[in-house]
Amino acid sequence: MAWEGMPSPAALLAGWRPDSGAGPDLAAHDRWWLDEGRALSETVDRAGTPALIAHDRLGRPVDRIAFPAEYRRLLLRGYAEGVVARAFDEDSLLPGYCIGYVTSFHDAGLYCPYTVSLATAVAVHKYAPDALRDAVLPRLTRRNEGVWQGATWMTEAGGGSDLGANVATCARRDGERWRLEGDKYFASNAGAETAIVAARPEGAAAGVRGLALFLLLREDDDGALNYRIRRLKDKIATRSVPTGEIALGGSEAWLLGAADTGIYLIMEALNVSRVANSIAAAALLQRALAEAVRFASERRAFGRAVVDQPLFRRQTDAWWTSLRECFALAWAAADELDVVWRERPPYSERYHRFRLLAHLAKLHTAEQAVQCAKWSMEAHGGNGAVADFGVERLLREAMILSIWEGTPHRQMLDGLEVMQRQQAHEGLIEWLGEPAGADTQRAAIARLLEQDAERAQGDLEPVFREFAAWTARALGERLPDFPDVQ
Repeated sequence: MAWEGMPSPAALLAGWRPDSGAGPDLAAHDRWWLDEGRALSETVDRAGTPALIAHDRLGRPVDRIAFPAEYRRLLLRGYAEGVVARAFDEDSLLPGYCIGYVTSFHDAGLYCPYTVSLATAVAVHKYAPDALRDAVLPRLTRRNEGVWQGATWMTEAGGGSDLGANVATCARRDGERWRLEGDKYFASNAGAETAIVAARPEGAAAGVRGLALFLLLREDDDGALNYRIRRLKDKIATRSVPTGEIALGGSEAWLLGAADTGIYLIMEALNVSRVANSIAAAALLQRALAEAVRFASERRAFGRAVVDQPLFRRQTDAWWTSLRECFALAWAAADELDVVWRERPPYSERYHRFRLLAHLAKLHTAEQAVQCAKWSMEAHGGNGAVADFGVERLLREAMILSIWEGTPHRQMLDGLEVMQRQQAHEGLIEWLGEPAGADTQRAAIARLLEQDAERAQGDLEPVFREFAAWTARALGERLPDFPDVQ
């Protein structure tokens, strides 16, 4: 492969997704990041976790988060581009995901608040009562300083994977509204103007079937704080995004949808975010590869540029193939979600196929991003571990993507469930057009599903990982060659 130069994220989208609908604004957004955004992002990352101002000078609770000024500039840029608004202006999630791809190439952590805001907006759009939707959705889709941010708060101290066992937040009816009592332990975008929250109505069944989804606002009707922030987390990455512990002490809330379908609504929100996570991981992989190639083009060893050394060229070829496959897998999940995201339970066969594709994409792209970021650090030698040059940050951000919205274990177990109950793998293999190796994949999954539950879970990992990699390869082969990388 002859490396004439790595394409920009906007150029890659234009080459591999010419009909994405995002238009020339992506190139302008990319240039803004190079001219201004990168420097702002580096400053914000160095500043670390923002500060929580719990009270004003008179001792009144305010729970104000003190951000670096640069963060607000970064944040508003994406909302102004329509990272949330365009989903409803154009009745498609794809333009916002395109903006997210370019954003994540430059700052994967910044895509987090956009993602949870989009998931909140989708839930409000689909399930809020008319009056509530009309009051909240226009504010979530603004493109100026007045934009409201959303958040998705599910996880409690016991963990996020087993929601049925660990969600202790209780919802008590109060007229047409509800009151929430409980604590959320890992709440991203703390301080958001609105959030969707998992809680169990009084008297509801145990387990996930008893969960419901609620919407709460930062302030109640009297302008008082409707939830409190106990503290902010100090994280290795997504440092600028305030993740905190949230106290719900009789917080006023509204039920979204029907109480007995709450777990489905919760999973809908998570799947919007899982697709975004896959988009971000593919973009971060591209950035890590670009940084390594750029450095190796300038670095000379043994009489020639490192990029021309046979071993390095073989590695770059392999990572370009991985990028191609991850890009194709992430965008296949996005395309399928764009078809089914308006569905409500009970879902179609296509929706269940999408669910499996989303789990495969989230698992595979995130883990490939981690490995490519690690390789990019190694390609830089000692400088890869030095904060001055920003390469180590790529690995920090990639590690968050592997965990956020469900660890690899969660993706595998949820994927197993949709294969067992819905036979979604059969539909996915057919949808892929029965590519080479389809019979091998089908046979391996069949053997897995023939086992009892305990044995199937124990033997799941190699089968699911190979199915994810095979699906990525099949989709990647459909992309055309990129003109500047041959």
